[in-house]
Amino acid sequence: MFPLATGTTRPRTAVARTLRLLALGVAVVLFAVLLLWLNAPAGHAAPIDPVPPVPPTDPANPGGGNVDIQINGMDGKPSTAVLTLIGITLLAVAPSLLLMMTSFTKIFVVLAMTRNALSLPSIPPNQVLAGLALFLSIFVMWPVINEMNTLGIQPYLNGKLDFNGAVSAASGPLQHFMLAHTREEDIALMSRAAGAENPATPEAVPLQTLIPAFMISELRAAFIIGFVIFIPFLVIDLVVSAALMSMGMMMLPPVMISLPFKILLFVLVDGWGLIITALVQSYASSG
Repeated sequence: MFPLATGTTRPRTAVARTLRLLALGVAVVLFAVLLLWLNAPAGHAAPIDPVPPVPPTDPANPGGGNVDIQINGMDGKPSTAVLTLIGITLLAVAPSLLLMMTSFTKIFVVLAMTRNALSLPSIPPNQVLAGLALFLSIFVMWPVINEMNTLGIQPYLNGKLDFNGAVSAASGPLQHFMLAHTREEDIALMSRAAGAENPATPEAVPLQTLIPAFMISELRAAFIIGFVIFIPFLVIDLVVSAALMSMGMMMLPPVMISLPFKILLFVLVDGWGLIITALVQSYASSG
């Protein structure tokens, strides 16, 4: 066994010696390449001197730093960008203008009170009432809209008026409409609340006083119409309640009996037509 062990160690020793020789040769070659690279001459490219920067050129017509923005086109008409900006602004404030400066509030309140008088809290739904009130408001306000378009919008689009002049001209018909449907007592109330004197003429009422006074007058008129609508339905409720009490049916809700009679009465007298006609005529009589 000992000769076998001695024979196996000799090849291992020879392999290790060969590896050491190879590593030594590779190190010598790398050292020689490094010496050659360090002793190599520099490149033959000529050095380039840096060029100094060019000074800035003075402006041909220096100004005072003011910025002039032209919002109108070459022919004096407003540009498309300005019209787009005005349109987006009007769309943003359209709900407030619709509620505060048109007949929408009065019509919607009357329709909602009619629904409550019929003991139908959700029929028709609010979306239907709001849509009907919207189109009735457009119908009532259409002459005012046409006059505003003729006096203010079209001259502005044609370049005949500036923006301030167009606003002043277009607000005239709307102010006249609100004055025609606003009580003097409400205008005096808002003037006293603002600590101002009563205006000498109706045309001298400022918009910040006229708009809330117009809203108060519209709500007052809407509640008066709603009260008149409630009376016949209240009579039906009283008659049905008295009949149920006389028959001893106190546990039966009177609404279940009176509701069909209310709907029947409302359909027979063409209730929606009467209410809408009264609303439209209330603006036509004093417009």
